[in-house]
Amino acid sequence: MAEAEAEATAVPEATAVPVRVRVRELVVAGEPRRGGPVREGLRGYRLIVAMWIRSTMTYRTSFVLTTVGHAVITLLDFVAISIMFSHVDALGGFTLPEIALLYGSCSASLGLADMLLGNTDRIGARIRDGSLDTMLVRPVPVLAQVAADRFALRRLGRIGQGLGVMGWAVWTLDVDWTVGKVVLVPVMVIAGAAIFAAVMVTGAAFQFVTGDAAEVQNSFTYGGCTMLQYPPTVFAKDLLRGVTFIVPLAFVNWLPALHVLGRPDPLGLPGWVAYLSPLVAFVVFLPASLAWRAGVRSYRSTGS
Repeated sequence: MAEAEAEATAVPEATAVPVRVRVRELVVAGEPRRGGPVREGLRGYRLIVAMWIRSTMTYRTSFVLTTVGHAVITLLDFVAISIMFSHVDALGGFTLPEIALLYGSCSASLGLADMLLGNTDRIGARIRDGSLDTMLVRPVPVLAQVAADRFALRRLGRIGQGLGVMGWAVWTLDVDWTVGKVVLVPVMVIAGAAIFAAVMVTGAAFQFVTGDAAEVQNSFTYGGCTMLQYPPTVFAKDLLRGVTFIVPLAFVNWLPALHVLGRPDPLGLPGWVAYLSPLVAFVVFLPASLAWRAGVRSYRSTGS
């Protein structure tokens, strides 16, 4: 809900600014493409993002205001949790700083994935109106174009407020820090962003079949992050098994954070599982990429 309000209040960043794109930067007529598709995709993504950033920074005051507003509105979720703790001492056995660690890490991970790939949920609209056709004829991979389209730098606000809450939690918590736990904190955020990104790509691929499933995708990303902001001890074990072994959202922050806090996993998993988040992100990306390729190949133009 807070995310939706932030999007609604944001000022359009580039609609009023004519943007000049040097097509030669993307490909030179008659020149063979250098490197593989991954390298070409990253290069195209970087150029498109740079274009949108230049457009955004044309109105620096607007950018600052929308970024701050985005951070404040998304922070309301944690404010609600804080108000809850004015009436209780613990939630599911977790104190406010411990829940702040869950909230901050999840919010930062989702914010990073949302900034880099958040526009993939709009592909359903492009499929319906036929505008995806223009992306298919460009010399840049479609996923890079969809992800970088209308790149919203203001989403740094969510990342910043998430990191701020997580920093407060780390400073406040009485944790027996080891080298492994210190390394696990930033790895948790980056790997969590990769897992969310894989879910976004899978949801985008699903829209090739349904035509419009943005809300289904958001239920696993924004809805999943809302769930991960609370301790796993308040949920049923069947749900915990589902988000651990089917849609592995538990690896975003639950399992790593439990290890950092020195708490046992409700499912009885060993402590070393907390360090598997990067591997899980890689494994989840494999079917996501295959689903995306299958979706693009199955696409049929509207003919308009």
